[in-house]
Amino acid sequence: MTTIEAIIERAKDGTYTVYCKNEIFSGAGASIESAKEDMRKQMAFYRETAIAEGFKYPSFLDGDFEISYRVDMPSLLKYYIEQGIFTLSGVEKMTGINQKQLWSYLHGTKPRGAQSRRMETGFRRLKEDLDSVFMSA
Repeated sequence: MTTIEAIIERAKDGTYTVYCKNEIFSGAGASIESAKEDMRKQMAFYRETAIAEGFKYPSFLDGDFEISYRVDMPSLLKYYIEQGIFTLSGVEKMTGINQKQLWSYLHGTKPRGAQSRRMETGFRRLKEDLDSVFMSA
């Protein structure tokens, strides 16, 4: 099975975009899920059009493929905080990064490498905790 890599980012207008790292496909939407769905529809439309018009298209579109998504950290934070799932206080406890700094990441400041790694480490610990609950069930 072919795996396609895609990046998800939050746009300045609050919408989300998803684009393939090494392919021509992309999508946009009001949420992460709607952006993913838009890209899947674009892929299907491209394949159908290519078949109808008789031009070449990526062969993986004919078979089973999966899309591996990667969300940039500021977009991930903004998404889950706006959904009410995370709070700045909770993320501070999880990452060790103070709320004021986290707020600045939510509003456009790009985290430095060390801060990105701290956030990634905190989220990975959360993932491991969640995995331990669901894998034992």
